Amino acid sequence: MTRLKDMKISDILAQGGKAFPSLEIVPPLKGMTKNELIESIRPFMEFSPKYINVTCHRDEYEYREKPDGSYSRHLVRKRVSEVAVCGAIMSEFDIETVPHIICGGATAEAIENELHDLRFMGISNVMALRGDSMTGEKRFTPVPGGYRYAGELVEAIRRFEAETNGQKIFSIGVGGYPEKHFEAPNIETDIMNLKKKTDAGADYIITQMFFDNSRFYDFTDRCRAAGITVPIIPGLKPLSTARQIESLPEAFSLDIPLELTEAMKAAGDDREAAYRTGTEWCIQQCRDLLRHGVPAIHFYTMGRSRNIVEILKECF
Repeated sequence: MTRLKDMKISDILAQGGKAFPSLEIVPPLKGMTKNELIESIRPFMEFSPKYINVTCHRDEYEYREKPDGSYSRHLVRKRVSEVAVCGAIMSEFDIETVPHIICGGATAEAIENELHDLRFMGISNVMALRGDSMTGEKRFTPVPGGYRYAGELVEAIRRFEAETNGQKIFSIGVGGYPEKHFEAPNIETDIMNLKKKTDAGADYIITQMFFDNSRFYDFTDRCRAAGITVPIIPGLKPLSTARQIESLPEAFSLDIPLELTEAMKAAGDDREAAYRTGTEWCIQQCRDLLRHGVPAIHFYTMGRSRNIVEILKECF
């Protein structure tokens, strides 16, 4: 399928109108075929999402035993690249793709080469993120010649545009944290850092997942008071298992409301009951956000479609 036209996310948001859904997917592990990837996405398409974000995962270290019993360290990539996934999606669906570009594990030169590739492919949207620390690192450490902060990455993308043809090539999204980034000492400092990203040229913000809408509304008010004027898109993920009330706060440094926590605990080992509880909570979150006039809602699919499809049916 040939796409009808390339559109920047900033232009889509500027059009206004009815709120729309967008999706985020994780590149598949090596071994999955293009057709398998496409079929995992197809159930979402009847709801006309405006774009699909494709996450970027830095390479990992793997230790291999040598004949003498010692170990050697090797850098390995376990997933298909985000650029390849974007290409596969674009070849099948008339939809914008938004590859994530991260500071972690990449030099400035490597990122510039990726920007050239994206421009060549006709991709005009990117998500600029710092990325996670390497496994075993206590704090994020950039590679020599790399960027330490997402704001620096945004500046680099805008500099690339200026040096390439002097025109805006990419619409840039950045991440926001309604409950603050876990490394920030307080929410005020975190929002100051977010403003640096928008001042550097970011066009919109997508938030980390949250389960209490009041956190999002407070975050938005704080951003506006700080002078951040770009669109802020809430990011949602439905709980699907009782175990997630422990794993998600640990992984993402977020709170899960007591009411939802108790309901998921009550579901216990009944996986379907836990699934229904998490899905219904997300539906109510989504409806409330739409009533409050958000421009869009971004869904973290985590490779699963059933609960997201149910939520889209109810809300869009």
